[in-house]
Amino acid sequence: MNETLPPPLTGSLIPKTSALAVWSLVLGILAIALLVVCLGPIFAIPAIICGHMACSKIKHSGGQLTGAGLATAGFITGYVSLGLVLLMIPIAIPNFVKARATAQKNICINNLRMIDAAKNQWAMDNKKQGSDTPTESEIAPYLKNHEMPKCPVSGVYKINPAAELPTCSIPGHTLTESANP
Repeated sequence: MNETLPPPLTGSLIPKTSALAVWSLVLGILAIALLVVCLGPIFAIPAIICGHMACSKIKHSGGQLTGAGLATAGFITGYVSLGLVLLMIPIAIPNFVKARATAQKNICINNLRMIDAAKNQWAMDNKKQGSDTPTESEIAPYLKNHEMPKCPVSGVYKINPAAELPTCSIPGHTLTESANP
């Protein structure tokens, strides 16, 4: 048996794993994991850049660098993360718009409740009838900060007589009898 063993590799001949490839994979995994809290793209873009740079350096290293699989996995997870974000945007935007409109409507209805409560307190304190209509300055002392609240959608509030509910000019911004405690 005359087998020859290859000479032992010295430090300069041992291939190293590319640090960029490792970082690409780490950032790609973080991008996917942090999609839930909307931080995915912050990590996805560097994962893609590091992955492509690592692949290029590995190709041109003449065997001195390894980790092409890590780099590829890194930029693929980065692209997947960005793709998922792009798929979620058409779903998220209409939901945000609807949530904003609902919140504005609820704020307006709560403002109408405050106006109604102030109007009722004014009527009791001044022994007014249900047909009497107060002015803004008359109910202001019964309101928070002594100011008339404003509709968040720029609607106009109408105080109405004491026996009637106040109204807003925006359709749907309505205080109903059942909503009035």
